[in-house]
Amino acid sequence: MKRSTTLENCIRRGRNVGMAVVAAVVMIAAWTANATAQQAGLPEIIIADFESEGYGDWKVEGTAFGKGPARGALPGQMAVEGFSGSGLVNSFLEGDASVGTLESPQFVIQRRYITFLIGGGMNPEQLALQLLIDGKVVRQATGPNDRSGGSEALVRESWEVNKYKGNKATIRILDQATGGWGHINVDHIVQTDKKPAGLIRDAKREFVVNARYLNIPIKNGAAKRMVTLIVDGQDVVRNEIELADGTADWWAPMDVSAWTGKTITLNVDKLPEESSALAAIEQSDTLKDADNLYAEPLRGQFHFSPRRGWNNDPNGMVYYNGEYHLFFQHNPYGWGWGNMHWGHAVSKDMVHWQELGDKLLPDSMGTMFSGGAVVDWKNTSGFGKDGKPPLVLFYTAAGSSFVQGIAWSTDGRTFTKYAGNPVLQQITGGNRDPKVIWHEPSGKWVMVLYVEVNGVHTIHFFTSPNLRDWTFTSKTDGFFECPEFFELPVDGNSAQAKWVLLAASSEYQIGTFDGTKFTPESPKVPGHRGRGFYAAQTFSDVPDGRRLMMGWFQTETRGMPFNQSMSIPLELRLGSTENGPRLTFAPAGELESLRTKRHSITTRSLKKGDSNPLDSVRAELIELRAEFEPGTAKEIVFLVRGATIVYDVQKQELVVNGHRAAAPLSNGRQGLTIFCDRNGLEVFASGGLCYVPMPFIPKADDLSVGITVPEGEIRNFSAVAHELRSAWTSR
Repeated sequence: MKRSTTLENCIRRGRNVGMAVVAAVVMIAAWTANATAQQAGLPEIIIADFESEGYGDWKVEGTAFGKGPARGALPGQMAVEGFSGSGLVNSFLEGDASVGTLESPQFVIQRRYITFLIGGGMNPEQLALQLLIDGKVVRQATGPNDRSGGSEALVRESWEVNKYKGNKATIRILDQATGGWGHINVDHIVQTDKKPAGLIRDAKREFVVNARYLNIPIKNGAAKRMVTLIVDGQDVVRNEIELADGTADWWAPMDVSAWTGKTITLNVDKLPEESSALAAIEQSDTLKDADNLYAEPLRGQFHFSPRRGWNNDPNGMVYYNGEYHLFFQHNPYGWGWGNMHWGHAVSKDMVHWQELGDKLLPDSMGTMFSGGAVVDWKNTSGFGKDGKPPLVLFYTAAGSSFVQGIAWSTDGRTFTKYAGNPVLQQITGGNRDPKVIWHEPSGKWVMVLYVEVNGVHTIHFFTSPNLRDWTFTSKTDGFFECPEFFELPVDGNSAQAKWVLLAASSEYQIGTFDGTKFTPESPKVPGHRGRGFYAAQTFSDVPDGRRLMMGWFQTETRGMPFNQSMSIPLELRLGSTENGPRLTFAPAGELESLRTKRHSITTRSLKKGDSNPLDSVRAELIELRAEFEPGTAKEIVFLVRGATIVYDVQKQELVVNGHRAAAPLSNGRQGLTIFCDRNGLEVFASGGLCYVPMPFIPKADDLSVGITVPEGEIRNFSAVAHELRSAWTSR
């Protein structure tokens, strides 16, 4: 009113129109400046940023919060993401069983909003960030997770507190929960006048399915949101997805072809008002932005990796209907671990793979953790039909409890989860990774299962006549996760066969097995001698009787729409040594199908100062084999695309990019095999007793191969370098 009167008086008093216009401009500028100032508000007030070593004047009770802020994840916790700076409140100290409270000193509410970062468990009564005035809770928030398979990511939330301006208040962080997700994460509590972005709860979009995929936009590192696929009013699957609110880093395909012609719904638990994530989802029969699929710069060219998303453990490896089946732990909707599905790929030769999509999806029992597979040739399970033996998968359902389930197929493509699941109830928290074999002498199935008992890692043995009903028979201590169990002849002599028990690290023991109990005859022995190789599994039912293995090759590929891969296929044998039978590792012969140009060198000696005998080799994908007698040399150095592989003669050790592994000579000679891909090295020495996998990303412009002897002379040297073609382009 006052502004209007001022302008009118200028005109009424006879001042010219120019003066009136000037006055109007001045008034409008003043109004704009005032509105801008109101919108910007006063400076933010940080209540707590948790960057100090201790909690300062905050009052701590109980054991959950410790003496000061955490610096990320605590022991036994998944990776914690989304906090600000280097510190945060994290009540996972000593696990979910710890409880306590953390309360701020009193402060005056001076701004319209209080914003904060929050994550952890969902339990408003026992896990909460609370605002108290006169001792009463007037606002509170809790984390997003109330079941297995969630994320430790913190997300920004806020309270509108304008009505409480001028009041004295305190912040209390409460943890009185002791079960799964019994902890809370909090960071960066701030008073502000700037309105925080609003959240839409249960945002939905419907689709009439007319294509195979929904291509979903992903932003690596974004807040994880719970996305539920709903069909016919029923929740089909829930996944935590880092949705891209704006520009996507990559697109994750969700296969919805099973519901062609139907109306389906995607529901997102929380979505910022300005997010375009749901609107950006496209239906298509192809993957979006996949013009260079399998040719991406960091894609292993003869190491399997999924088209999109994260992979870890190989699962359900089996030969069935003329194909090698590789299932694998898969997060289809994230670059990191989470949302565990069983991905599925098949191959005629373990080299050229065709990915078939995810076959086991999370369900009401939990996410789909690791396990194995067998062909039930005698149809003991009753799942076979029309004379077709069933392929039976064994998996861990990782929910509020960890239980073992089975699924079956008679075509190797479509799988049905057994209605009577679980076939094995939880024994202790976290029992997992069932691997099953047929034991012909006893006429029973045998399962090995990881179980932690009173803090001790053990492998439990069970037997079954039908794959459905299982009886505990014995246990062996000292092995952690992903057990494997098989019999191998010693030196090719089946009359001297021994049993091998190994686990995720590939450490193993040799012994005997009577159908119920494994009796070790050796100490635990290292398997691989490198880095980044874990949770390996062997193929069941291979028709030629070879024991073929693949492991999770931990090859990080930042900037790519996929992450991690599998090792090359390995043939395992048992060979005699002075310490008893030991495993040997060798590249499977099928890899020879990738060879193209051959470079061969044979010379009686190679000494200091000699020219590089492989100077002419220029290749991206390389298989290098060399044999020699060390002679007077102290070291033999192999340079492969920037990687350095050294044989230390005095110590009889192989040194791969600085990593040492024992590699004894055999009859005074040494043989090396080196495979180099875009994402790693796999090196073999000492007749396979030394296997060194090593994640490694070569420089794109370094295609060189070299061999040098820094001092002395090696004798009877020969080498063959094979340039390799891509397994993806030669399928």
